[in-house]
Amino acid sequence: MSTAILVVIVLVAVAVATGIGLLLWSGARTRRLRRRFGPEYDRALTRHDSRRTAERDLRARERRHHELDIRPLDDSARGRYRAEWVQVQEQFVDSPEAALSEADRLVITVMDDRGYPTRGFDERVAHLSVEHGRTIDYYRRGHAISCRAERQQASTEDMRQAMVHYRALLEDLLAVPAAERAEVPPSPGGTRPARPTVNRDAGSAPRTQGAE
Repeated sequence: MSTAILVVIVLVAVAVATGIGLLLWSGARTRRLRRRFGPEYDRALTRHDSRRTAERDLRARERRHHELDIRPLDDSARGRYRAEWVQVQEQFVDSPEAALSEADRLVITVMDDRGYPTRGFDERVAHLSVEHGRTIDYYRRGHAISCRAERQQASTEDMRQAMVHYRALLEDLLAVPAAERAEVPPSPGGTRPARPTVNRDAGSAPRTQGAE
């Protein structure tokens, strides 16, 4: 076998191995982004003309997110914000529009306290989607109804549903980080203290007191 043929065979083998490696790397990257962004990954696919463009957008969000100083809340802040939410729910009974506006304001306040940029709705969504991709759509729905309510185009039932959406994201923002939960010592009974949970299924979102 001539040297030229051997060189061609080696080059072909290297090209095939490189192609396989790229496919495996691309597949691993896609799986990682799907795990991180959840439903937001599929939404990005529908917004862009190709998977490559969608994944480029999601990776750009990750890079911007890494530049932020995102911090968890302490227990006193969590308690204070949950108490504020109870007041917002109670306000809903007498003034749904005002309560909805306050719910939107409270979410932005918590975001700001945690270190998220709060300029503009689209920017807030992009930053939140990196760590809260499984609840960010609640925020979109709640905000959309809130905008309609400002134009007097939302029914009381619509606004009640918006309160449910806002609560889902709020609970996610107030949740104790996994690393911090791991440091909580077991209770005397041998179990860790329970913490509030939020149903991630958009079809059975958590119910709200006062907004029911």
